[in-house]
Amino acid sequence: MIAATFDDPTSLKRFRRRLLAWYLANKRSLPWRENRDPYRVWVSEIMLQQTRVAAVLDHYKVFLQRFPDVLSLANADESEVLAAWSGLGYYRRARMMHRAAKVLASDRQDKFPQSSTELRQLPGIGRYTANAIASISFGEPVAVVDGNVERVLNRVSGKQLSLAEVWNLAQHVLDATHPGEFNQAMMELGATVCVPGEPICGICPVKRACDWSGDAAARVKAKRVRKSATLLVAARRGSILLRQRSASERLMPGMWELPSFSGGARKTPALTVKHSIAITDWTVKVFVKRDPATNRMGTWVPAVKISRLPLTGLTRKILRRLELLA
Repeated sequence: MIAATFDDPTSLKRFRRRLLAWYLANKRSLPWRENRDPYRVWVSEIMLQQTRVAAVLDHYKVFLQRFPDVLSLANADESEVLAAWSGLGYYRRARMMHRAAKVLASDRQDKFPQSSTELRQLPGIGRYTANAIASISFGEPVAVVDGNVERVLNRVSGKQLSLAEVWNLAQHVLDATHPGEFNQAMMELGATVCVPGEPICGICPVKRACDWSGDAAARVKAKRVRKSATLLVAARRGSILLRQRSASERLMPGMWELPSFSGGARKTPALTVKHSIAITDWTVKVFVKRDPATNRMGTWVPAVKISRLPLTGLTRKILRRLELLA
């Protein structure tokens, strides 16, 4: 059943008009909004999956400098792509994007499909990403649903909708004459005003149409897990000791990282780092040691080559804190 706000054509038209006007006046200045190039939209949408905007901004700029178009991405080695992605996490996204670029380069002469249906045939592109690219870059009237849009529609309708119901409602609400801007407006509203926890209802452009009751019991937050680790930074003759994760490992296969260290129980670490991965918050003690006898723990890598390796985000953070990586 469609909420009363969206069931009445006049109310729905008013909702669309107010939301779009608010978006055009208040949208954040983000680099992927500078034009509708499908490659740039694609890269941003993949990076933004399960990742905060603030964390994506610098990575997005560097990634496009290294891989400015589909062909440059398709021709790169996977290790180069992972190195540029390092720090964003969820590395399967980068691998799938690399695969999709190869398909585009070999089968479609670097040209993006212009429909969401065709876009979903590419590796790593699901319904949300396909609809985002199709609506923003090509004006196809297809709705998007991410966590922000889902939250907005649940609150406006005053119901806890199933995911299928949310998708149906998003398509019904969509302004088909401005689908790209409307989709971005819905996401922007959820990201900046209709936020998790307590929304900023006083500045919401569609607050008069909203049936949200503020029931805190309906808002479920994933419980975070706390863990600790101890790592070693071993240096000698301009090289750093690193280990490469096995290609068969479930998490971050093939990535390079610092080796674990068990000899610091009664010593003071050189550095203590806080690092979060998904719902896990890590406290990592880092010990610095110059010991040629640690060869069995990994591979000595010249410091000048480390920045070109696909490093885990934690390793990159630690080496930068110790000023061992630019």
